[in-house]
Amino acid sequence: MEREPSETQIRRAPTQKRSRDRVDAILANATEMIAETGSDALRMSELAQRTGISIGSLYQYFPDKSAVVHALAERCNEDSRACIAEGLAAVESMNDLGTAFASLIDTYYAIFLAEPVIRDIWSAVQADGALRAMEVEESRRNGALLAARLTALRPQADPQRIEATALLVMHLGEATMRLAVSVARAEGNLLVEAYKRMAIRELTAL
Repeated sequence: MEREPSETQIRRAPTQKRSRDRVDAILANATEMIAETGSDALRMSELAQRTGISIGSLYQYFPDKSAVVHALAERCNEDSRACIAEGLAAVESMNDLGTAFASLIDTYYAIFLAEPVIRDIWSAVQADGALRAMEVEESRRNGALLAARLTALRPQADPQRIEATALLVMHLGEATMRLAVSVARAEGNLLVEAYKRMAIRELTAL
């Protein structure tokens, strides 16, 4: 069943190049503002001024701040999905899977450490009940990518068990990243390594 558009999503999907460029400019400025002062301080009026458009024009695309954060998070999600799909594409054995999965987690952790704005965006998502559902849906999408590869490697395994394990592994990966970047770097590194060991152990036991 097709879902009704959420008020946390973009209100007017851009189809013409001029509109797409405007949305890109809005999101680029929002990213800069969040990097400077955090998502809590993001104001729609200031975002419109910085982008060089009227507040009415801004509202044509984004009904509120949550919609802006949603769009930024979704762009991060799209990049992550592409990275996961690429990382799993060449996997032909369970050993390959363990190596590829560990590499993906290392890459994701490095991005979280290098880009504070991403951490702020995800903090904003966690603070907004309407946006938290998006995180679950994203875990399902990423879990489906992992489950598809696992099914190809383990065609005789229980598909429901594969799907449940893949979803849990991906969802806990997000939680691990948030915890790892909220503590001292040395402890964060240990947490990420522990997560990789646990996840790979579960995945290769299927």
